Amino acid sequence: QVQLVESGGGSVQPGVSLRLSCAASRSIYRIYVMGWYRQVPGKQRELVASITSDDSTNYADSVKGRFTISRDNAKNTVYLQMNSLKPEDTAVYYCYARATLSRMSRADDYWGQGTQVTVSS
Repeated sequence: QVQLVESGGGSVQPGVSLRLSCAASRSIYRIYVMGWYRQVPGKQRELVASITSDDSTNYADSVKGRFTISRDNAKNTVYLQMNSLKPEDTAVYYCYARATLSRMSRADDYWGQGTQVTVSS
C-alpha cells in the first residue's frame, strides 16, 4: 500500500518561511504526480501546488511567487517551500500522489495524513 509521510508544519508569525516534506513509499512502482492541498475547517480542500514526473508545475494564484514545489525522485519525496507566510495560509496541508504499485496496476490517488500550518501574530 502507498504511504505518504508528511513533516515540516508548525506555528509561525507572518513573513516566516516553512518547508514541508512528503516522502512516499519506496515500494511504489511509479509516481506520476505529487502535490500539496490545504483545507480549512468547513471549507473544501484546495490545490496549492503540484509537480509531475517531467517537472511540470502548477500553483494556486494565492501562492504564486511565494511557494515553490520541488521533488527528489531518488527519495520519492516532494517539498513545498513556503515563504512570506500569511495568516490566510493557515490550514491543514495534505500531500497528494497519483501512483501505480506495479507495471500492470492502474494509477490511483493517495493522500497523506495532513500537517498543520498556523500563521498568526
